[in-house]
Amino acid sequence: MTLRVAVVGLGGIGTRHADIYAADERCEVVAVCDAFVEKADAASQRYGCSAFTSVDEMISSVEIDIASVCTAGVENGGDHYEPTMALLNAGIPVLGEKPISNEIPKAREMVALAKEKGLRYGINLNHRFTPAALRAKEWIDDGRLGELNIVNMTMWINNPNESSQYFHMRALHPHSIDVMRYFCGDVKKVQAFFKKGEGRKIWSNVQVNMQFENGVIGHLTGSYDAGGSYGLERLEVVGSEARFVLLEACEHLEFYPRRSQQVETYAYLGDMMSFGETFESRITRWIDQNIEGPGPDEIDGSGEDALKAQLIIEAAIESWESGQVVDIEGTSQ
Repeated sequence: MTLRVAVVGLGGIGTRHADIYAADERCEVVAVCDAFVEKADAASQRYGCSAFTSVDEMISSVEIDIASVCTAGVENGGDHYEPTMALLNAGIPVLGEKPISNEIPKAREMVALAKEKGLRYGINLNHRFTPAALRAKEWIDDGRLGELNIVNMTMWINNPNESSQYFHMRALHPHSIDVMRYFCGDVKKVQAFFKKGEGRKIWSNVQVNMQFENGVIGHLTGSYDAGGSYGLERLEVVGSEARFVLLEACEHLEFYPRRSQQVETYAYLGDMMSFGETFESRITRWIDQNIEGPGPDEIDGSGEDALKAQLIIEAAIESWESGQVVDIEGTSQ
């Protein structure tokens, strides 16, 4: 089976999606679309496919099995809605870039339309698709950690960009929060504090406390004013019998039994050497699932997962602005 693939948005991330599809023998890139004609034409030459500046024209001109939506926009999530809705309305499964949307009503609409149409809808929440993350999830599912108690997540990068005041929270932390949810489930309550870095106009630092529905308590530290060449991401999950530490999304995984000194250490599981490789891991899983044919509600890193992460982000912003602990809304409301 060969999947006919379209990619919408041909910046750096869109090109990465298209390169991965083109390298997979199960796929053929049949169409590319970008509002900038020069980007669309360059991608057309690169992949030997049709180029478009209109999603509607692309849909009416080319037969498409799956599509990636990699448009950018305000806070990296402002331009996903219209192309995603057009593709879903045409019956085409979509893999979108994060964040799903920084406007919750639009995020809900996309998730609802995919459900109504019975279509697979995923988001590139690639941090959960590493061999190290999968190994750690197996430990939890097998009961090696015992009852989960605490999750701590740190994600920070040096990003000098300034846009809207909550750019850092909305653009970076769909990843952080999705990973926390992947291991510990849905979040019930949120409390947050923000700080502007030196010379900043935006809230570039954040601390978020979370209470999960299963009783786990969690904490996120995020920043656009920290980091360096290493130490950008650290996740720790603590249970009654053991804890694990996952570094840099995929590079190092450590298991610490509570009552033993027999620490287990793993480096570069699955030969995944760096975060950049997670795009291939995630998109390959998307290809796998579209070939295997599971139901839309079985998609890993689904649109609904992304919506739930976005609800937590908006609750953190509301907490800071109101000075209150905020309850998370249900995705079905």
